Amino acid sequence: MATIDAGTLLPNEHVRRAARDGEITQMHRGNRYADEGDTFELAGTEFEVTAVEERTLGDLTDADARAEGSEDLDAYRERLERVHDEFEWDDDSPVVRHAFERRE
Repeated sequence: MATIDAGTLLPNEHVRRAARDGEITQMHRGNRYADEGDTFELAGTEFEVTAVEERTLGDLTDADARAEGSEDLDAYRERLERVHDEFEWDDDSPVVRHAFERRE
């Protein structure tokens, strides 16, 4: 268990704000950036990483997309294609799901 920099897991201010406000409760990334039990802080609020799981893009569901702030999987896919240069959705591409929650 370690304290990590929120910016390591949550790549930009928009995402950090959405996580702080409870709109985002997980983040899929191309690499593992945290372990279960790690903590991070956003604007004075502590969060704990509750699960880390290796998956593929093809494993993602509408529920995953909503947990990352998108309306559904199609909107999530469009957002990834819009914000990442040279990104092309491939169901077999590996990703790592980092789930987190506010610590009380």
